[in-house]
Amino acid sequence: MPTSSVRRILPITAIAAASALALSACAGSSGGDSADGGGEIVWAIEGANLAAGHMDPQTSQLDVSGMVQRAVLDSLVFQEADGSFSPWLATDWEVSDDATTYTFELRDDVTFHDGEPFNADAVKANFDRIVDPETASAQAASMLGADFYEGTTVIDEYTVEVAFTQPYAPFLQAASTTNLGFYSPAVLESSADQLKAGGPGINVGTGAFELTEYTPDQELVYTRNPDYTWGPKGEEPAQFETLRVEILPEASVRTGVIESGEADLASNIPPNLAEKLPESLTVDSVEYPGLPYSLYLNEKYGVFADEKVRQAFARGIDIDAAVEEIFFGQFPRAWSILGATTPDYDATLEGTWPYDPDAANALLDDAGWTERDSDGIRMKDGERLSVRWIAWTPVPDDKAALGNAIQSDLAEIGFEVKREVLEPGAYNEQYGPKTFDLTDWGFSGVDADLLRSHLHTDGFQNASQVSDPEIDALLEEGVATTDAEARNAVYTQLQQWNAEYTAIVPLYSPSSITASADTIDGLEYDLYGRPLFYEVSVG
Repeated sequence: MPTSSVRRILPITAIAAASALALSACAGSSGGDSADGGGEIVWAIEGANLAAGHMDPQTSQLDVSGMVQRAVLDSLVFQEADGSFSPWLATDWEVSDDATTYTFELRDDVTFHDGEPFNADAVKANFDRIVDPETASAQAASMLGADFYEGTTVIDEYTVEVAFTQPYAPFLQAASTTNLGFYSPAVLESSADQLKAGGPGINVGTGAFELTEYTPDQELVYTRNPDYTWGPKGEEPAQFETLRVEILPEASVRTGVIESGEADLASNIPPNLAEKLPESLTVDSVEYPGLPYSLYLNEKYGVFADEKVRQAFARGIDIDAAVEEIFFGQFPRAWSILGATTPDYDATLEGTWPYDPDAANALLDDAGWTERDSDGIRMKDGERLSVRWIAWTPVPDDKAALGNAIQSDLAEIGFEVKREVLEPGAYNEQYGPKTFDLTDWGFSGVDADLLRSHLHTDGFQNASQVSDPEIDALLEEGVATTDAEARNAVYTQLQQWNAEYTAIVPLYSPSSITASADTIDGLEYDLYGRPLFYEVSVG
């Protein structure tokens, strides 16, 4: 089989400058020819956990929730490839000099799929719902400022003011995401408790498509909104009728349906399978901005309370070799808690903590783990140097292989790692009280403020249980600073601190790899690598 080349799209090449606050801005499958507005696109995705209460991006932290529901949910502003912001549901906006108040002028011609008008009241209803404790939102509430959110005020029917109790620099970026997209106020009034489970008549937005069918763990069907004239890329409805999203957790099945022509588009393709796709397919790779796929070391639970043990753990893993072999050179090894395509990334950290088993052994000796048991595992005071790594199912083959490599490397220095793959409920039973030694994930995001949720004492994703007043102060300074150079200095300091302290061990920067057939034209991606269908035609 011929091998296709993976076309790497490098988004936001100059996005660091764009992270400074903008003060104001204006204005396959079933076939069919979309020349007359017909046709269907079949899109194969992983989507394994959507049915587990993740159909609502206002409450879900999973990327897949925002990816599929972008078809339904529009945002106030649109973030362009260069990191700048352009009008969407808001035609204009202004930010106060102290960055505590954002005032948006809204379009006056937008309606929800159920006929309800989009206006300032709808913005207020959605934002107030997100921060309501009963909603139990974590990521979206954090993006809306959490405790910094003072409230949304309706100035008039199409003017709305969002206020914060302190300067809040990341808000425009947050306002461009699906997490802060808008549901019909009628749905929020009658069916808000059903949004997590989702379905037709429930996930109702203003988007280019309406959710018309949903079979959990199988497929979602989105049908074109014929009245959609307020898109971020033009004033016309979608050029095709139906977007059929097939949920196929197995990567080999997704590649199979795109190769056979049963699907027009397939996402979440692993590098080993992407390398084998035929040249007739276009393969796009977009490196995620944000926090690379990483290991989070829980310093409040077990042996990771000792900084030397944490440092030895990081230096005892041959990350370069494992990432190169498992991901076929498609995913770069990560050196920092911000990926290389993220604003404020500190490139000076590259190469500063290579694989060094001798140094790892010396650190463990210094920490007192000098004895060995019959299995070669280090001992101290009768205790084995052993940690439990909990992972959220499903674990794809490539991450399983990476986990095996990490276990093997660490065993060489007498460090035992036991991995447990848990169903969501069982995982949360341990994640809530933090009864684990380490866990893993990557977290996409375009603003470095995402580190606040991972490293602040009160951060909702602080799996490492870091609690340091100086780190809290830096994170609070970063969120309140609008000057680009000052923000860069803050996040550089945070990255360099972690490189020494080792609360988080970054492993690699993943990419969103999508394969598309030649039936698809006009496909674009957002800054997270998620397909956008505003200008797509199928023929």
